[in-house]
Amino acid sequence: MGLFSKDIKTMDDLFVHTLQDIYYAEKQIVKNLPKMAKKATNTELKQGFEKHLEESKVHIERLEQVFEMHGAKANAVNCPAIDGILEEADEIAGDVADEQVLDAALIAAAQAVEHYEITRYGTLVEWANKLGRSDCASVLEKTLKEEIATDKKLTGLAERKINLLAAE
Repeated sequence: MGLFSKDIKTMDDLFVHTLQDIYYAEKQIVKNLPKMAKKATNTELKQGFEKHLEESKVHIERLEQVFEMHGAKANAVNCPAIDGILEEADEIAGDVADEQVLDAALIAAAQAVEHYEITRYGTLVEWANKLGRSDCASVLEKTLKEEIATDKKLTGLAERKINLLAAE
């Protein structure tokens, strides 16, 4: 089902499709975070990736909860956007020889992922509220706040340490 598929006729259909999209994305993120953690040379960055891996597993559980609350089956639909972001991250990380520059590249890649998640969760919270599903919105809002917090942590680490080392 494409974004403008005939199967999406209502806001509810669009809400469920977007849940399926981020469900797929979270599962791909869980598969890729261990690779990113392994490549990271900075201990704080490595630990951040490992912590976010555990958070992402909880995000999947929350999405499954929202599907159930909404009376929809927890299904994933392919998300070319997250696949592209993750593929690009892997390619860039494979091309960087300097460890400090590699860590800066990994942070940039992780932030691209976070920004994708933030847009999806922000949209889902808004749509859930418009659909009268404040119960779903409150579950999704927890994840949105965690994604925003992760992005801020990555920014802080980049600005106070990683980017400075990479620029030397």
